[in-house]
Amino acid sequence: MSTTDTLYRHNELTFQVMVDASPNALILVNEAGKIAYANAYAEKLFQYNRAEIIGQKIEILMPARFERYHPGFVRSFFQTPQFRRMGEGRELFALKKDKTEFPVEIGLNPIVTINGNMVLASIIDITERKKAEQRFRLVVESAPSAMVLVNKKGIISLVNTQTEKLFGYRREELLGQKIEILIPSEIRSQHPKYRKEFSKNPETRAMGAGRDLFAVTRDGKKFPVEIGLNPIETFEGKMVLASVIDITERKRNEEVSKKYTKRLENKNKELEQFTYITSHDLQEPLKSITGLAEILTEDYKDQLDEEGQNSLAFLHESTERMKELISSLLHYSRLGQKSTVEEVDCNELIEVIKKDLTSSISETNTRFEITALPTVSGYKTELRLLFQNLISNAIKFRKKDNVSVIKISAKKQQQAWLFAVKDNGIGIDMKFTDKIFTIFQQLNPKEEYPGTGIGLSHCKKIVELHDGDIWVEAEPDKGSTFYFTINSKTPLL
Repeated sequence: MSTTDTLYRHNELTFQVMVDASPNALILVNEAGKIAYANAYAEKLFQYNRAEIIGQKIEILMPARFERYHPGFVRSFFQTPQFRRMGEGRELFALKKDKTEFPVEIGLNPIVTINGNMVLASIIDITERKKAEQRFRLVVESAPSAMVLVNKKGIISLVNTQTEKLFGYRREELLGQKIEILIPSEIRSQHPKYRKEFSKNPETRAMGAGRDLFAVTRDGKKFPVEIGLNPIETFEGKMVLASVIDITERKRNEEVSKKYTKRLENKNKELEQFTYITSHDLQEPLKSITGLAEILTEDYKDQLDEEGQNSLAFLHESTERMKELISSLLHYSRLGQKSTVEEVDCNELIEVIKKDLTSSISETNTRFEITALPTVSGYKTELRLLFQNLISNAIKFRKKDNVSVIKISAKKQQQAWLFAVKDNGIGIDMKFTDKIFTIFQQLNPKEEYPGTGIGLSHCKKIVELHDGDIWVEAEPDKGSTFYFTINSKTPLL
């Protein structure tokens, strides 16, 4: 044996050892299309002993539907031998000994051997990859928003049904197209730059934060969108999965809400000015009436009979009551306007109120039962007025022959604190519960229970400033429980 033959033999053995140790299935095919060699992994993958397939046509490892075309592919390869991926652009399948088909990926490498030109086929079973891709496609397809998968070149490789519905394209019209097909023409040329910027730092994020984004349908209709970008590693390389949501309705609602809010702000300003001006203008004639009543009382008291004196007394009482009503109206209109949000300890607040009401509490022998109360975010002055009104009402509407007991408690709900102020007073007929929170409404005789009828209206407005609700549960002669909620978050203005 010559030195050259020995070298070839050595190289061949080295080649066989290397091929046999490969973790992929490797099959060597000659120009006649017959299998010249198969490694151990090929035996495992195809379930053949290599002796069963060596010398056989390569088509033994292919589904029958490929057999008639494959010899032509073999001849074509040997005419221009070079490394290539087999079947690019189409799905390939191989066939096991038991006739089971499975998807594969094949790489072809031309090799010159002592026995002539051959091709080394590297075969990878991609069954699990295909299953993973199918699961991914199912997830994308079931998404409630339009989903578009784009490769690093900006080419659309996958869309779901929602994308077809949103943009008016059939998916085959989109696949293989540049993503810019869905972008309005006036900004289309800028988009590749944004894609490149994203690829430098790919991370899940909302696209176009701080600016309005638009997309365009097949018929050229432009509409506002919200886009989320998700970088994804795939078997074909890095891609971006874009979630596209049509926010036309949201924008419309935002615009309506903005206009309504502006209109409401203007109305509130007008109401505030009206309340102030009206209250101010009403006080002037009241001062004149009060002054005139005082002059009449001082200068003509002795000249008036009992009826005249009673009329002057009634006039004085009426003007004083009107002053009180005007003052209450002004105070009501200004609730929450100049307050700042702070942390308010409700336990300390109640103690301050009890000190302020020491006289009436002592005179009525009122007892308190107070559980531990929370600290809430809110307007301290308004919250103090809220508790003070409820406590004062409990004292005012007590039963004369009973010891007055006021119970105050609170419990945490999901996003709010629920407070309860319970008394054992005269109670309320539940058919009047809506009326009691209306401004200047009183259920009981003014002679027996004096007041303006605005206290519970104050309470309602204060609770609403804190994004809460207020209601009462009561029974005549058995007391009342006023419930109200205070939102755990920052209150409204």
